[in-house]
Amino acid sequence: MLFIVANFTLAGILLGIGILTLRKVSTPNEWVFATLPLLFGLHQFDQGFVWLGLYGFVGSHTLHITATLFVFYAQAALPFWVPLAVWLLEPRGAKRHLLGLLTLIGAALAVYVAWRLAVTPTQVYVHHSSLVYDNPATQHLWVAVLYILTTCGALIISRSVPIQIFGWLNLLGLTVVFIVAHYSFTALWCLYAALVSGVLYLYFIERRIAFLRVLRQTETHLELRAAEELDRLNRHLPRLRKLLPRDG
Repeated sequence: MLFIVANFTLAGILLGIGILTLRKVSTPNEWVFATLPLLFGLHQFDQGFVWLGLYGFVGSHTLHITATLFVFYAQAALPFWVPLAVWLLEPRGAKRHLLGLLTLIGAALAVYVAWRLAVTPTQVYVHHSSLVYDNPATQHLWVAVLYILTTCGALIISRSVPIQIFGWLNLLGLTVVFIVAHYSFTALWCLYAALVSGVLYLYFIERRIAFLRVLRQTETHLELRAAEELDRLNRHLPRLRKLLPRDG
């Protein structure tokens, strides 16, 4: 019961942070990256129903659907969504081209993993008080290498220092989870990544502040130009009126 409450509580917190993060979006390119806290919140909400199914509070059909959704997001969606999000934020240059390549690799990996998950049922059970999502179809070394490369690697090679830190934190968590509890890697690493994704709200607050400062400077510049032009027109208007022909 404790894990059920914990999952739904964490989901509620992340959903709130996710909504706040989306409200700090300033440009269209930020939307994909800004959805991560919200998506991780929905992911943990989904896992709450997996726990409910294993404890018999919901039916086996609901358990199957929620467990399938959980692994599809964790193993198939993230390798494509993360590099795409970073690529959209990256300025033009060599790193953006590299991120584009990682996005293509992530898309191919996502298609392969989704296909393997679709044809091979995932077994979910509790081991040492942790959820285990077992699917032998995706348990290959090359899949793991490409997964780490497209998720953590894409974050680490970004030009943005906060995004790099987010990537290193995820790589650290991934490594620790694999060493300590590899049998529950999918559930525990996604839990850790969900917690860490909450800091993205601070990142978007900083971006919003920078955006508003630029906007204010632009508005100030436009106001000065408008005032100068208005003053110039006001000076020339009397002269122009003298040149106009008069009646009578």
